Amino acid sequence: MSRLLHRDTVPPPPAAELAVRSADGARVHVELHGPEDAPAVVLAHGWTCNTRFWDAQIRDLAVDHRVIAYDQRGHGLSPDPGPGGYSTNALADDLEAVLTTTLEPGRRAVIAGHSMGGMTVMAAAARPALREHAAAVLLCSTGSTRLAAEALVVPIRAGALRTRITTAVLGAKAPLGPVNPVSRKVLKYATMGAGSAPDRVDACARIVHACPRRARVAWGHVLAELDLAAGVRELRVPTAMIAGTDDRLTPPVHARAIADALPVGLGLTELAGMGHMTPVEAPEAVTAKIRELVARYLAAGTGTEGTAAASGAAQGTATTGTAATAEKEDVA
Repeated sequence: MSRLLHRDTVPPPPAAELAVRSADGARVHVELHGPEDAPAVVLAHGWTCNTRFWDAQIRDLAVDHRVIAYDQRGHGLSPDPGPGGYSTNALADDLEAVLTTTLEPGRRAVIAGHSMGGMTVMAAAARPALREHAAAVLLCSTGSTRLAAEALVVPIRAGALRTRITTAVLGAKAPLGPVNPVSRKVLKYATMGAGSAPDRVDACARIVHACPRRARVAWGHVLAELDLAAGVRELRVPTAMIAGTDDRLTPPVHARAIADALPVGLGLTELAGMGHMTPVEAPEAVTAKIRELVARYLAAGTGTEGTAAASGAAQGTATTGTAATAEKEDVA
């Protein structure tokens, strides 16, 4: 699979790769980048993507952060978990396993999730590992409920028919086929802003088309029935949001609703002209927000001291035990 964008955005090889075992035994592929004792950032990608989706962020942040990026189950190098392995509980289990395996007790991190990665954070909001390890959260281009009803990919009036068609699209079993001019155009329409650069469209198309069909379909069914409103209310850590104004998959109505419901909301940044793939379409803005959260909520070094107090102070001013094991993998 080709790396994202140009050579100057390709991150160096990971310092280490792990195979983390989730609660049900599923294997989750994890990459560790950057200095081991630097402030930690955890990156969770979205539906049909993989760790390569975060290449621009990894390259920038790994200079002075410990970056922990993982493939959601069934994506990238994380294998298909088998029947019954796809659910929001499984997303939460996997994130818990990654956190408890890669961060020592008491060490905190900024967690950034894009699309289904943001839903992962919401699903895990009440889990002990998230409450122990999350200093702050960034949710990019995501939603908590009514995804099929609110999506704008099908260009007809809102209503039962559009919802049914969108639900069918999310769970469609047809193969995506090779990346070509037609498939790039379709992907750009559905997931990116009209002004997206051709190389960024191509990078996203190659990532999405590489997703195994079984995972795409299985997670599509989960997303069609998603309801994580309770998870939003349980997300009691400082949480910032980013959304593209032209996002057809998770329009900004989702981000606005989540921002209003967050117990410790840090506000919503709406990026004009951007679609659903904000970390690729606007990498500088997303990376800058992560750095801002690290500077504000993580103490110098590993983040084991001072962060809880900072998070508690933020909560005070707000207006609004998974077992895991890790196995090292050979680094290519």
